[in-house]
Amino acid sequence: MEKYTKPATIAAHAAGAVDPQTGGVVPALQPSTTYLRDKDYALIRPDNTYARADSDNLRQAEEVLRRLEGAEETLLFPSGMAAIAAVFRTLPNGGTAILQSGIYWGTTAWVRDFCTRREIVLIEAEVDALPSLCQQKNADLVFIETPSNPWLAIVDIAQIKAASDAILVVDGTAATPILMRALDHGADIAMHSATKAINGHSDVVAGVLSTRATGAAIWDMIRSDRKMAGAMLGPFEAWLLIRAMRTLPLRVERMSQNAQKLAEHLLAHDAVDDVFFPGLPSHCGHATAKRQMSGGFGSLLSVLVKGGREDALRIVGKLELFLRATSLGGVESLVEHRHTLEPHTGVPENLIRVSVGIEDIRDLIADWNQALA
Repeated sequence: MEKYTKPATIAAHAAGAVDPQTGGVVPALQPSTTYLRDKDYALIRPDNTYARADSDNLRQAEEVLRRLEGAEETLLFPSGMAAIAAVFRTLPNGGTAILQSGIYWGTTAWVRDFCTRREIVLIEAEVDALPSLCQQKNADLVFIETPSNPWLAIVDIAQIKAASDAILVVDGTAATPILMRALDHGADIAMHSATKAINGHSDVVAGVLSTRATGAAIWDMIRSDRKMAGAMLGPFEAWLLIRAMRTLPLRVERMSQNAQKLAEHLLAHDAVDDVFFPGLPSHCGHATAKRQMSGGFGSLLSVLVKGGREDALRIVGKLELFLRATSLGGVESLVEHRHTLEPHTGVPENLIRVSVGIEDIRDLIADWNQALA
């Protein structure tokens, strides 16, 4: 299967993960927590000792993602935040980290607290200030998110990598490896919340890290820490993830097409002030997004409706197909009034974050039209 490199083929065949014991064309689920030894106490399978570190289902899911990402090695975690935590735990006390401003609030809040407890210097910067800041500061780690959530800011990965010798970690959750392979643009580690579009069915919580250099000291620390701290994804969740990823390229293609059409429609609507979506030529990061994303611009967009908080809430309340729930990247379209959840982050009261699913675009547009009327 290694010679087949197209994402749709890798995903559909789960990178060759079949069940050799039964001949099943899908991998078997093995939930055992421990593994058998023979009479001499030698392991029946030398690579399977204990489920905290060893799982065929986990390895199979990681192999699909490794090949989709074009990585040397991929590791799965029980959540996106667990993956981020594993990266930041490699920083030495007194070290320095640069963090992009305006990214997913859960990341920012945890990183701030962690760096305070570990006496790590944390520097936060807007996208425009990142390149010069990276040149000026002797940082150990730079963490960026592109496209960002909920502002849909775009960061030039290659530019940031050229500006600093620090380890560059890129959260590409909103893009997935189908639309953007951060390692190809210079990232040292690519991170995703696999809970979102990678799984895409709102039934698995998972995180993933991929590297282009397995010999790097930071990656050895991440791998060791995951095993010893027990930050492992369970076999059932890994099996579900494999099942979901078989349709990942198809889902991402459809969601990206729907998001593009919806963004264009809403931008032209009289009741809308602005739309944040990198696929729009009016977006300040459009040129960079075109250069480092391929096949679409993702399913996430944010809409600034005319008026204030009450107007935004009224529109959110009138939407019927767009479910009022917090997440993104699922097959079902979701909508969220971000200010209600995170008023302290400076998000405008009239901003509505939208995750576009795989429904018929005509129905999605009709739903927004009736809600905006």
